[in-house]
Amino acid sequence: MAALPTFRWRLAPDGYATYRQLRALGLRPGGQEVAAQVERPRRRRGPLVAYLYRIDAAKPVRPMTAARWAALAKANAARRTCPECRRDAGYVIPPTLGTCSTCAFPDDTGLEAA
Repeated sequence: MAALPTFRWRLAPDGYATYRQLRALGLRPGGQEVAAQVERPRRRRGPLVAYLYRIDAAKPVRPMTAARWAALAKANAARRTCPECRRDAGYVIPPTLGTCSTCAFPDDTGLEAA
């Protein structure tokens, strides 16, 4: 396997883009391999690396279908539903708690002024 061309931070030639830059252009890598990489040096750790893809080989983003929108809505609803009281918490339940704040902290009925 050949080594990837490596460029310094902000010095990549035109025609290359990161994954996020492709998404901003409405494109996706489309199965192509990583074409190059950009390295940003850091003082005490190894460099940050961003992979680059060729813009001319990128494909347009596939549009969301009704079934995909429905699946996404169902997944987000599951993240908001408390497994204990089965109510929609109105926010994404933190994985550290595992339940809504009402079920996680039943003693806290409110903060009264001392």
